[in-house]
Amino acid sequence: MKNLGSVLLLFLISLLPLVTLFQLGLPITHDGQDHVARIANFYASLSEGNIIPRWANNLNWGYGHPILMFLYPLPSYFASVFHFLGFSLVDSVKAVFGISYILSGLFMFLWLKNFLGKFPSLVGAVIYLYAPYRFVDLYVRGAIGEHTAFIFMPAICYFLLKQSLEKKFNLIYFLGLGFSTAGLILSHNAISLMFFPFVFVYIIYLFWLSKKKLQLTTSIFGIFWGFALPAFFWVPAFFEGKYTLRDIVTKNEALTRFVDPQSLIYGPWNFGGTGVFSAQVGIIPWIFILLLPVCFYFLLKKRTERSNLIFLIIASIFFFSSIFLMLEISKPVWLTITTLQKFQFPWRFLTISVFSSSLIGAYIVYSIRNQKFQKLLFVFVLVTSLILTKDYWRANDFLYKDESYYSGIYNSTTDTGESSPIWSVRFMEKRPEKEIEIIQGYAKIVKLLRSTTSRSYKIESLEAVRIRENTLYFPGWKVYVDGSEEKNIEFQDPNNRGLITFGLAPGKHKVDIIFENTKLRKFADAVSAVSVLGLILLIIVYRVKWQNR
Repeated sequence: MKNLGSVLLLFLISLLPLVTLFQLGLPITHDGQDHVARIANFYASLSEGNIIPRWANNLNWGYGHPILMFLYPLPSYFASVFHFLGFSLVDSVKAVFGISYILSGLFMFLWLKNFLGKFPSLVGAVIYLYAPYRFVDLYVRGAIGEHTAFIFMPAICYFLLKQSLEKKFNLIYFLGLGFSTAGLILSHNAISLMFFPFVFVYIIYLFWLSKKKLQLTTSIFGIFWGFALPAFFWVPAFFEGKYTLRDIVTKNEALTRFVDPQSLIYGPWNFGGTGVFSAQVGIIPWIFILLLPVCFYFLLKKRTERSNLIFLIIASIFFFSSIFLMLEISKPVWLTITTLQKFQFPWRFLTISVFSSSLIGAYIVYSIRNQKFQKLLFVFVLVTSLILTKDYWRANDFLYKDESYYSGIYNSTTDTGESSPIWSVRFMEKRPEKEIEIIQGYAKIVKLLRSTTSRSYKIESLEAVRIRENTLYFPGWKVYVDGSEEKNIEFQDPNNRGLITFGLAPGKHKVDIIFENTKLRKFADAVSAVSVLGLILLIIVYRVKWQNR
């Protein structure tokens, strides 16, 4: 309760840039419209009982698409909750954007408050909230995954720190760490990979401070559990990516997307694409970066500040490393560590710049021990941030569409084709005339059922026929004829590229076409299920032990 006043203040500060979200319609952004369509498909699958939606039935001109297998699902789960409660699809997406923004600032404050004090923490939270890149994600790109990830970076650090301060195992902090780790992985694939190096350095740093083996063990197990819980997503996304155009579409793309050094300092606000929208770190963060030598000097003067000095050095290394990786001078690194190229855009490292500069800014204020001056600095940072970014809190325009526009057949894959199966065309160009067609011979077809992951038909013919199901093939789709699996389905026919085709003998048949889990997906789901069971067991054991005290 002692932080209630600061939390309420931050909450109010967070609301100012979100006023635009209260307007009717969907802000027109690079990805916003496509995110709504993806979430509409996600919700449709979820409402049919698929706890883990993996197939977007209405995308790609109605041919379906496996994008949900590779797209961070947490924002879709969040939006689905709001949609279930009666929000429109658009309002559900806007709610996720708004709540994520607010929570990100609160977690940054709560983390910093534990070791830097009130006003330094407020400054760090304001920098975190008002960095220009946050508004690029919100109103230019509409990057819901990256936006959600901003919650979990400080949240992971907060729970790691809280556990390190405990003398014994704390279940709440352990669960918080695990869920935050899982949350980051499920929020954005690339951002989680970027941030985990900081997490592991932070674990070592906290262990060095506390010298508690329990702290190290709990942290490692918490992170491990945080990886196991979302295995249902990241394991198939990583290993089954080889069946998509991902590596072909993204190959060397990052090498053409480096940031102009000048634009990191300042660039005019723009709603255009890569190389056009602002990639600035922000004037306030750069002011604090310039003050780093002063902060180092103050911390060096006191032996008791050695640990803080070391952590500030760590934050500075991550900040300058993120800047370096956005510049063309880092090209040899991108060519050597080819995994980096899967991030697609070097400017994604602005996420790390925003995080580390918030930490650095808080430390600068902390090094000034006069609390009145700290308070004045907070007011200065807040007012200046409001003035400098006020023109960024707006959408370029709004889109007004009926719900059916997003929930019906959607004329796009909603990505650049990187999730398309490797044996198909990158993009379909028109809707199929029928859901299922005879491509050889003649037969009578009666549709019995069609859902997001299954189709059932009665098919009668007097001759052998060949059938085309106008669904894009991806591992997991199977055809059953009269209850027996049809082994000879074809999906690489040049005339029906990427689509499911199969033959039928003369007679009456019941045909079921079902999207099932592969062995890998079943394994990944089992890992997630075991992690949940392990969690339940841990809670039971912990409560029994607690009650016996």
